[in-house]
Amino acid sequence: MATPPADEGRLLASPPRRQLAAKIGAIGCVILLLALSSIGVTLWVTWQLEGGAAAVNEAGRMRMRTWELAAALAASDHASVHALLDQYDASLQLLHEGDPARPLAVPRDDASREALAEVGRQWRGLRQEWGSGAAPAAEHIARQAGDAVRTIDRLVLTIEQQLARWTTLLNSAQFVVMVLAITAALGVLYAAQLMIFSPLARLREGLGRVESGDLSARVAVLSDDEFGAVATGFNRMSARLQDLYASLERRVREKTLHLEAERARLAVLYEGAALAARAGTLEALAQGFASHTRRALHADASVVRWADEHTRRYMMLASEGLPAQLTQDEYCLPAGDCFCGQPRERAQTRMFALNELRVGVSPAGLNAKQCQRAGYASVLSAPVKLQDRVVGEIDLFFLAPTVLGKEDRVLLDTLASHLAGAMEGLRADALRREAAVAEERGLLARELHDSIAQSLSFLKIQASLLREEVKRAPGGATTGVQGTLAELDAGIKESLSDVRELLLHFRTRTNNEDIAPALRTTLTKFEHQTGLQTELDMLGEGMALPPDIQIQVLHVIQEALSNVRKHARASRVWVTVRQSPQWVITVRDDGCGMDATRGVDETHVGLRIMRERAAGISASLDISAAPGQGTCVTLVLPVSLPASAGKPAGGT
Repeated sequence: MATPPADEGRLLASPPRRQLAAKIGAIGCVILLLALSSIGVTLWVTWQLEGGAAAVNEAGRMRMRTWELAAALAASDHASVHALLDQYDASLQLLHEGDPARPLAVPRDDASREALAEVGRQWRGLRQEWGSGAAPAAEHIARQAGDAVRTIDRLVLTIEQQLARWTTLLNSAQFVVMVLAITAALGVLYAAQLMIFSPLARLREGLGRVESGDLSARVAVLSDDEFGAVATGFNRMSARLQDLYASLERRVREKTLHLEAERARLAVLYEGAALAARAGTLEALAQGFASHTRRALHADASVVRWADEHTRRYMMLASEGLPAQLTQDEYCLPAGDCFCGQPRERAQTRMFALNELRVGVSPAGLNAKQCQRAGYASVLSAPVKLQDRVVGEIDLFFLAPTVLGKEDRVLLDTLASHLAGAMEGLRADALRREAAVAEERGLLARELHDSIAQSLSFLKIQASLLREEVKRAPGGATTGVQGTLAELDAGIKESLSDVRELLLHFRTRTNNEDIAPALRTTLTKFEHQTGLQTELDMLGEGMALPPDIQIQVLHVIQEALSNVRKHARASRVWVTVRQSPQWVITVRDDGCGMDATRGVDETHVGLRIMRERAAGISASLDISAAPGQGTCVTLVLPVSLPASAGKPAGGT
């Protein structure tokens, strides 16, 4: 990057003081102060001139009243004399006190005040003489009036001389204002040229050079005011542009790589969403996400696990690139036993550096020996969360030391949320299918109960009544009739038992979390109905069956138990369920057995129904038996279930 000059660096180091506004404000204040002072002087002089002119007018009235008094005294008009005397007193008092409202004021210089005092003294003598009521001679009155008028004339002359001086002062003030206005205009123009126009011209010149392609253009910084700051910023901008232009190709390449990485991440997210939308089974979904996350994060191996909240274990759903021995060893992990399978309370996306640990044990006491033996240097573990509930985990394994970036962390968390949503969607679909089937079977059960079951109960009652009637008949019943009645009664009881068992099968519902409670309930009812002893063994840990497959498995088991009740003449029944690596259910009794080498004819409806149900869920059904050695029915489910939305056994 280009290095700014030394003086420019100094200006950049210390923020410039903002003085332009202060300078302009100071100039404006000076001009305003001078203007206000000139205007104030002009107003004061004008007010004095107006007051003096009014005083001259009032003195003129006093001269006129002096002659009017002389005429009234000569004519002995005493009423007019007294009125004129009062008016003269009022005028003289007005000259002494002044009237700001008119305005009227005698100038306050010594000459004017002395002349006014002389008029007052002379008037007091005349008023005493003229107001006494005596009639002086006309010549004497005329002489006194003339003296009074001349005294008033001297007052007027004195006032006019003072007004002339004020007029001269007013003209001088106006001239000064004019000179100040011209000087201020010239000063403002000069200051604007110095502080504004010259810096703007330098900036405009610099901009022109930059526009023409000269990015080395710089503006001289001659002040530390706002324009100095702008010039400094311009120089900084030019240096930055010069640096950007010099490194433009590198920056474009970096930006292109960044955009390409963003596009790749968006493509990964889109592919993950598409995979979640089109996956029809749990195994396909898990295997797809294991492969997808491995490619997206460039891992050497990947594992998708589901969490069993009740047993606090993690079951491996799918893996890719993981050694076979490690796959077998980590099929079921206790939570918190290893870096994989984080406890729900502390589950978060983490990268573990195995190459920095002592072989076998991490600082937290976790077992890392198996991953280290496999040669992995780093393990990335991300919880699969549905809202605030941990339902699984995605684990990625790296042979080389790896550091997880922020973008990759966000990408993995987003893929994990897609996986959780897809799993919940598959589970909800399975629940809806199971609910629809259960509703239909419930309807059939109600119909059977209201029709065939009621009819069989009625026939049972009628057979009992018939037996009583035969016993009361004369001669009693023959042995053949009694045998027929016994067979009829046994057939009705058997049919009624079959219908009740069928109603029980129709009303069978699955447990959303585990098939074990449903199996225990079924065996308890079987013991209550038949009196036979039963035993249930649940072996291993594995994925729970989805509800729609659970119901089919339960029906196969119920049909096998029904055959035991009807045909086996057994005293004990064993039901064994092995959950891993695939589901295998065995129903075995100690009854009379049968010849399994004979084919199943059309009359063995129960066996045919069991095979049809097994085929419907892509399972295999095997029946092994021998006369006198009991019968064993084995149902083997495929590793990949056809419509799986399940969870770890016992999980939520």
